[in-house]
This record gives sequence, C-alpha cells and structure tokens, in this order.
Amino acid sequence: MRLGVISDTHGMLRPEVFEVFRDVDHILHGGDVGRLDLLVELEALAPVTAVYGNSDGMELRAKLPPVAAVDLEGFRVVVTHGDQLGRPTPAQLRQAFPDADIIVYGHSHRPLLELVDEMVTVINPGGAGAPRFGIPPSVGILELEAGIPPRGRIVALS
Repeated sequence: MRLGVISDTHGMLRPEVFEVFRDVDHILHGGDVGRLDLLVELEALAPVTAVYGNSDGMELRAKLPPVAAVDLEGFRVVVTHGDQLGRPTPAQLRQAFPDADIIVYGHSHRPLLELVDEMVTVINPGGAGAPRFGIPPSVGILELEAGIPPRGRIVALS
C-alpha cells in the first residue's frame, strides 16, 4: 500500500501534488488544510484521512477531528497536527501515542522522517502550501507492506 502524506497546505494545493500522489492508495493530511474543498480535490485521487490544525477555521473543525487513527495494511496510523504538544519531538509524539506504529504530524513545516524505538515511524511531510520559514514545500510518501517496517521518503515540490 502506498500512502501520500501532506500537511500545512493552508488552502493551496500545488499541481505537483497530483503527480506525486498519482498512484497512492490513501492520503493522510496532518492539518492546517485551509479550505474544505481542498480535501475534495485530494479525494479524487484516493481516500483521505485528515485532521484540523491550529490555523483551520470553524468549518474545518466541525468536520475534522484533532487526532485521527486508522489501520492500514496492519499498521496503526495516528494523524495529528501536533500543535497541541507545542513543537513536539518524535520521542514526545511516541509517548503521546504509544499504540501507534506510524505517526503523521505537521505544524512545524519542517520535513522529518525518523524511526523511534526501532519500531515507530514518525513523519512530518513539511509544508505543502506557500513556503514558510525559508523551507521549500514538500510532501511525503510511505510504502506499507505487512510484516516489514514502512519505507518512506520526503519529496520536494517546486
């Protein structure tokens, strides 16, 4: 199973995302979506699991949870924006979500892909919207196969 991982779109869905996510089976959005119809556009590619972030308005907060959990290919995946933990480290996320095999978060706009405790994959795909903090936009791809650790990568967007 191939997952597209995206966060911090802030209402902007770059055309490159459609190319990078062309063959994904599921999309995980780590919050700060920006507009509800952006999720509809992503759902044209694959089912979407999304959460709201600290800058999302009431319309999105009424439709999305602050934390979502989904089982995919035998992995327990938790999606959160992360702002409720401040600027969390992978170890803090692991502690906050001890039952997760994969933790997706956003908020910092800083891409990160890290293995915690030799078994939990933590990924922040970076911000996919307008560049912030001098960090280029990016998304993530995770490959899931039962019985082996997830394989992932960060993909820079132009």
